[in-house]
Amino acid sequence: MSRTLVTGATGFTGQHLVRRLLDEGEDVRIIARQAERARALFGQSVDIVVGDVADAAVARDAVRGCGLVYHLAAAYREAGLPARRYWEVHVESTRLLLEASHKEGVSRFVHCSTVGVLGHISRPPADEMSLHNPGDIYQETKSQGERLALDFHARHGLPLTVARPTAIYGPGDLRLLKLFRMIARRRFAMIGSGEVFYHMVHVTDLVAGLRLLATQSGAVGEVFILGGGEYRSLNAIAALVAKTVGVPPPRWHVPAWPVQAAASACEWLCAPFGLDPPIYRRRVDFFTKSRAFSIDKARRVLGYAPQIDLETGFRATTAWYREHGYLPPPSGPRL
Repeated sequence: MSRTLVTGATGFTGQHLVRRLLDEGEDVRIIARQAERARALFGQSVDIVVGDVADAAVARDAVRGCGLVYHLAAAYREAGLPARRYWEVHVESTRLLLEASHKEGVSRFVHCSTVGVLGHISRPPADEMSLHNPGDIYQETKSQGERLALDFHARHGLPLTVARPTAIYGPGDLRLLKLFRMIARRRFAMIGSGEVFYHMVHVTDLVAGLRLLATQSGAVGEVFILGGGEYRSLNAIAALVAKTVGVPPPRWHVPAWPVQAAASACEWLCAPFGLDPPIYRRRVDFFTKSRAFSIDKARRVLGYAPQIDLETGFRATTAWYREHGYLPPPSGPRL
């Protein structure tokens, strides 16, 4: 049995994917910059190639003997991260892994992109035919990586497919913790109208979709948006979070433009010193850019069928936050 390689394995989605592969009896190899962290997560269950995913020798060593590659590695937005690093992780590492996979005769390459390559969705829902409209360096380099992968497939015939996940959440994810925590503490104010859409996907449903991409013949050469079964307005999402944590729904709204101006000023002042700004423009974008997508193609071609609705997913996520001390226990009757 040939091995399966997973890049980005120590990230949120990567951890869930690796554990599912191991549960299914797969022989898994990962690339990790820190072997200690990888061993803490997976013990001796995986083979580890230590190094940077954008290193040519690491890519060759990692792909050797593998029949399936999941390329999930991503450079997430953080203060002081140079633009070149996004390019190295999203573009250069993709090129190196594609070349190594082609030489190795890999039977399927699953490239994980993002719906962020489409930017703001002015006429929701967007689908796989919508034009790329990236809005920052993360989305721009993700767009370049996706295009590189599809072009490589067209030129060399490597069996490849592209996933574009919507916003990923679930137990273990900390990116939405701030939203949950502020609502639970009744300190949340909606920036703007709150009527823009947000489309989420539970990590368990996403991993199921990634497995379909690796196994279904109709996936080769195609792009698929993998999202949850519904999208909602930010007002509706905030109200559902409030219901889940047991507080009244938030009512405060503040205009978006002063916050956007303040965020731009904070980033400009903090960037030369490598400091984390108290507010980012991309965080304001969360409240002002609409993100709603069709998953009809994945349903039709792959048989993709998300199982976890937002209410169920939010309950599980809240329970995990409380179990790990990120949120206080509920007080009083549930609302």
